[in-house]
Amino acid sequence: MTTTALTGTNDGLNGTGTREEGAAEQIMDLRARIDEIDAALISLWQERAAISQRVGATRVASGGTRLVLSREREILDRFRNELGADGTQLALLILRAGRGPLGISGPAVAE
Repeated sequence: MTTTALTGTNDGLNGTGTREEGAAEQIMDLRARIDEIDAALISLWQERAAISQRVGATRVASGGTRLVLSREREILDRFRNELGADGTQLALLILRAGRGPLGISGPAVAE
């Protein structure tokens, strides 16, 4: 990969933040992999939310509760144990994507 374009005074070659071609090439390769991972994360996020919504809808349709707090706590603990404090925040966002915000009537899910 040849990198020669300067995109701005501080942006370096191809927006990499460096003017050294070897480093710029490596950064561009690493960023390409990050973009692939981001796409996979987005796809998995959407799939998980859809599955969670189905779990909740099935539970409510069968006379169950909208939420199973012990299950949410299990998920929060798993993410916190693996990722620390940021894991808790991530888990909260993931849970919300599947069930909607708490305190608002909406999708009946929590998984």
